[in-house]
Amino acid sequence: MDGVYVGKAGPDAAADRGWLLGHFKPAGDLRHSDEVEIKWGVHQKGERRGQWTEGERRTALLVLISGRFRLEFPEGDVVLSEQGDYVVWGRGVDHSWQAEEESIVMTVRWPSIPGYAVPAGP
Repeated sequence: MDGVYVGKAGPDAAADRGWLLGHFKPAGDLRHSDEVEIKWGVHQKGERRGQWTEGERRTALLVLISGRFRLEFPEGDVVLSEQGDYVVWGRGVDHSWQAEEESIVMTVRWPSIPGYAVPAGP
């Protein structure tokens, strides 16, 4: 079907560090977007972000699909513990995260900024 992409979040996400949609997909792919990025994040218990994100240039929404997930912000932490719990943060808000249990989260960020990536941790 022209103009339609059908996929599976798990396998599709595994091919691109969890990202399903954004500027990093090839031009012409329906999943290419300069406006938004979507990630299907699968995290093992105890997994942490490699480093704090500083000087964030996007707005983000993170929704808990399963597990228990902690978002760390300079002014305090937010723990997502029930399916559907979510948090939104804006441009300029530094952050990090930790999976307190095996977790699946969906992240939506906008805009999709080419060349902007935080290095993965050790």
